[in-house]
Amino acid sequence: MSDRTVTEPEPAWAARWAGALLCLVVAGIHVVDQGGFTATRDPAYVGIAYHVLEIAAVVAAVLLLMRLPRPGWLLAAGVAAGPVLGYLLSRGPGLPDYRDDVGNWTEPLGLASLAVEGTLLLVSVPLLVWSLRHRP
Repeated sequence: MSDRTVTEPEPAWAARWAGALLCLVVAGIHVVDQGGFTATRDPAYVGIAYHVLEIAAVVAAVLLLMRLPRPGWLLAAGVAAGPVLGYLLSRGPGLPDYRDDVGNWTEPLGLASLAVEGTLLLVSVPLLVWSLRHRP
């Protein structure tokens, strides 16, 4: 073993695990909302967006756990921000061919999703910025 071995500080390890867990919770909430792994929301572009989000959340979690924080935090920030934007658009003006949730601001699963995504955003963005400023 070399004298130059660098160990990761405990807070970074804990933050990566927390971020990975939050990503997986975002994926889980969207799987439940769409009706399962094999179900797809209508219209088709909303269903595809759900599947892309779920895959991206799992990939972000894996990147974080594999000690690849820069791409992991970047993808985690997208996993958090994308659904928040989708929530605002689907409940506000509505999306093309998708008006089911217009005005439905207090749906319990949607609020739970916002809480998890907001937390993930608050964790991922500062850590992404930190990882970009502190290059090895």
